[in-house]
Amino acid sequence: MLSTSCYLRTWERFVSEGVLDSNRLNKRIMESWHRCKKEQVNPYLNKAEHILTNELLNIQREKNSFLLEVASPQLIRMNQSIKESGMMALLVDPDGYVLSLSGNEKILDEAGRINFVEGVCWTEGEVGTNAIGTALKTGEAVMIQGTEHYSIASHKWSCSAMPILNEDGMIMGVLDISCPVEYFHPSMLGMVANLAYTIEQEMGVRSYKRELALTQQSIELAETYPEQSFIVCNHKEMIISASKQVRKKIPQSIGMTLIDLLNHGYRIVKENPLLSKEDNKISGKCLFLSEKQGHKTNRLFPASMPSEVFSFKGERGISESFQNTLHKVNLVAPTEANVYISGETGVGKELIAMAIHENSSRKNGPFITINCGAIPKDLMESELFGYVEGAFTGAKRQGYKGKFEQANGGTIFLDEIGEIPLAMQVALLRVLQERKIVPLGGSKLISLDIRIITATHRKLEELVNEGSFREDLYYRLNVYPIHVPSLRERIEDIPYLVNYLCTNNNWNIPLTEDLLNRLKNYNWPGNIRELQNVLQRLTILHAEGTVDYEVFNSMNSMPITRRNESPPLKEDDKNYKKENELTIREKIQRDLMLEALQKSRGNVAAAAKLMDIPRSTFYKRLHKYGI
Repeated sequence: MLSTSCYLRTWERFVSEGVLDSNRLNKRIMESWHRCKKEQVNPYLNKAEHILTNELLNIQREKNSFLLEVASPQLIRMNQSIKESGMMALLVDPDGYVLSLSGNEKILDEAGRINFVEGVCWTEGEVGTNAIGTALKTGEAVMIQGTEHYSIASHKWSCSAMPILNEDGMIMGVLDISCPVEYFHPSMLGMVANLAYTIEQEMGVRSYKRELALTQQSIELAETYPEQSFIVCNHKEMIISASKQVRKKIPQSIGMTLIDLLNHGYRIVKENPLLSKEDNKISGKCLFLSEKQGHKTNRLFPASMPSEVFSFKGERGISESFQNTLHKVNLVAPTEANVYISGETGVGKELIAMAIHENSSRKNGPFITINCGAIPKDLMESELFGYVEGAFTGAKRQGYKGKFEQANGGTIFLDEIGEIPLAMQVALLRVLQERKIVPLGGSKLISLDIRIITATHRKLEELVNEGSFREDLYYRLNVYPIHVPSLRERIEDIPYLVNYLCTNNNWNIPLTEDLLNRLKNYNWPGNIRELQNVLQRLTILHAEGTVDYEVFNSMNSMPITRRNESPPLKEDDKNYKKENELTIREKIQRDLMLEALQKSRGNVAAAAKLMDIPRSTFYKRLHKYGI
């Protein structure tokens, strides 16, 4: 009790005066307190404030399904012992969200009073120094008791946490055991460490088995295709096996990333997903390769020097069009250039913006998104630039920090930039030039350190020509353009996207060849967003029994149908060319396509094969010629 009183006085002096005697506290806790002070964490916080909705929590659990799958049996095994000890165990993801919580019911009720519940974010930035958040920050096991916690919400608790690492040393999550200080036992940290180590071992065993199964499949592939060049990649797109032809040309190919290998003179000819025999999920892929003509290997940068890991939270697929987009993202991310992202609605422009941020030097700063088309014009200035107290009737008492100021030190993503009114375009141009803002009703300039990424589904060049978008602003924003292809331009990615969406959302749909063919042959005007909606509807139908695709096609929504059954293009479609506008070469192309479709009885894939062109190219021409 004396120690607790001593810590309390140390804490009171630090939060009120900023004075800290280094002999009073453990070095890790002292460093954490200073971080919390710097980040202006509220030391008088009496409960956590950031809790995910059930829907968002389910998404977070799905993102960390492997961790949950491995850890849950271990937590169940220890649950009775944890209950009897008056404790609770928490499994936390790398973002600091509590994925699962179990243990003594009375203790769980007490924890609920400070919002120490499933879905809560328990990082240092949210609730101050604590075992979970500090373990995430330092990557080390930590035990924090009573008033060693920075915020008063946790002053009555004793917590021990240990990061769970994968085979590459990356933090997969954190295991924590907590209890009120009166139930503290010296063995808590040891218990956490043993349990976390057991989970790490099991994860390693499962990863090894998965890699072993892929290696076995690659041996079978080598026997089946002895004369062909191919590689086998795991889920991280790391090459774990390669054919004799590839190994002869690049001896260091095993362990390289797919992108590195393709930079050494190969292109993908064909791709086959490899399914795990245990759960029938995609565990890797086999890529058949051919050498690019005239490619010379750069001797200054040999194959044994792979590039840094590229972070992308979505599904990459294997299509050339989307790989080109990711390549551009990888090139521009380390720079400070303004990026303009174009693409149709539903293609994932925000995901691309996030990838630029997460692969930049600003990745530890905020990433703020704002949809310019969703803000009323009269509220746009206050939303972007904020306002001071008393700026207008109904203003918040302490004022409001605008999106630009919220993004300071990080990235701001202005989606649907084409919807911004002319008056605000002038203000935005000034921000780009001066990197300073003045909140509404204020007089003090606020300096900004931000990167600006913009996007729209509209063509900004046309808006400039119409006079509804300033030309000088356009050139300021369009420093580095990136186009995100539509789903119909990356048809070969559909099996991967389906698997990714179903896995992330826990949708149980039988992925039959018939279904995948139907999905591949549809027009997808709503792109990936529409694909997600279709898969969700299929999940609902599947729950009622076997899916009748004819019934599904008759639903009052976008049906799964063949591409040649998709609605005809409208006359006002600007990419559509009338027959009398076609060149002689285009007319010949159009006639050959019609002939191929007739021979294949309307099957687009077969027609493209007859013409010996990629299916995505065939579909672009269908759209262009209005077939």
